[in-house]
Amino acid sequence: MKVMKFGGTSVGKPERMHQVSQLITRDTEPKIVVLSALSGTTNSLVEISNSLALGDRSAAKQKIDKLEAHYQGFVNELLLKEATRAKGFAVVSEHFEFLNIILRISFSEALNKDILAQGELLSTKLFSAYLEEQGVDHMLLPALEFMTIDQNEEPQLGSIKIKLSQLLQQNNQKKLFITQGYICRNARGEVDNLKRGGSDYTASLIAAAIHASVCEIWTDIDGMHNNDPRIVDKTNAIEQLSFDEAAELAYFGAKILHPTCIWPAQLENVPVKLLNTMQPDANGTVISKEAGSTGVKAVAAKDGIIAIKIKSSRMLLAYGFLRKVFEVFEKYKTSIDMITTSEVAVSVTIDTDIALKEIVKELEPFGTVDVERDQTIVSIVGNEIAQTEDVLQKLFNSVNEIPVTMVSYGGSTHNISLLVPSSYKTKTLQLLNKGLFGL
Repeated sequence: MKVMKFGGTSVGKPERMHQVSQLITRDTEPKIVVLSALSGTTNSLVEISNSLALGDRSAAKQKIDKLEAHYQGFVNELLLKEATRAKGFAVVSEHFEFLNIILRISFSEALNKDILAQGELLSTKLFSAYLEEQGVDHMLLPALEFMTIDQNEEPQLGSIKIKLSQLLQQNNQKKLFITQGYICRNARGEVDNLKRGGSDYTASLIAAAIHASVCEIWTDIDGMHNNDPRIVDKTNAIEQLSFDEAAELAYFGAKILHPTCIWPAQLENVPVKLLNTMQPDANGTVISKEAGSTGVKAVAAKDGIIAIKIKSSRMLLAYGFLRKVFEVFEKYKTSIDMITTSEVAVSVTIDTDIALKEIVKELEPFGTVDVERDQTIVSIVGNEIAQTEDVLQKLFNSVNEIPVTMVSYGGSTHNISLLVPSSYKTKTLQLLNKGLFGL
């Protein structure tokens, strides 16, 4: 059995859903298909939720009506037969009735999670109606019946395996299952989600739970590229990556794949394929245990980085100093991306300012604290690049005109990272594309 995940752009228009139905029926291998919400839906639901949180019910109502009109038009184009079209309109009516009811309910975080879940519930039910119209035998498999997270918001893979295997066993006559990405239940049994990009996570968790033959992630790009195609003119799709390489690229900014997607597949050694819905016969990128080759494979950039420097000639070399610094970040559940040290200073980077004021306040007793916002981490990723001949020379020759403020080298055999001001991001990526790939 294989897993196929389709993102918002892959199901965002009726003709795209028609295409997806063709893709999932090209072979007879049993499969679980994971769908995201239609493109733009989650953003609209976030706006509705924000309006409700501010008490602006009139604005929320306008946004609900606008989104409902979009879905009614979608159903009109998606479904052609009278019976299935009526079913499609009934699905839309059911979910927008819920959204209209919540206009009269006090807003809460639990209600917010219910609102955000509507997108995936709508897309899967409408797609199921289309498959029914086409005579495709399938079953809608509600993610809320098996996808769970614990009190720390971590997926309960053991529980997911048990619940999912039971559901599949009960319906073993079926060969095609449709389920929702992103949504789940939390430790209290409430509707929750796996955060942004969570549909990739859902697919990978399902693939690990059922020991799938492959986990296919279908988007609108033909695999992971060696650089950001939105910024750099000439880029190439990478044919093969190891799990470790892919994890580094995803974490440090490659948008095609969510960072959390890698570890479940890696845990059960399930290959992941990144494929293009618009070009289904393109090779895409295969992510597996094997790297395929050594050397530099790709460059990725992560924005919104904050650099924090703690300077203290008195305490830096003292026993336990770094531990105390790290404990401050741990206390506020803030992860560190990069770290460098010298005799008198330690510099770290973080990617959120949620607890920045509190962190700085607790670091100040250790020494002088400087904060630099608007930074970007540019990561050069490849198998064993730390041992690859001339890679450092080519790298630093490429960026000799860029004001690099931090360098991380040696912590991983797959990654060399540079910290640059975000205003230099585009130029850095372009220079690296020329210096490392000759493009």
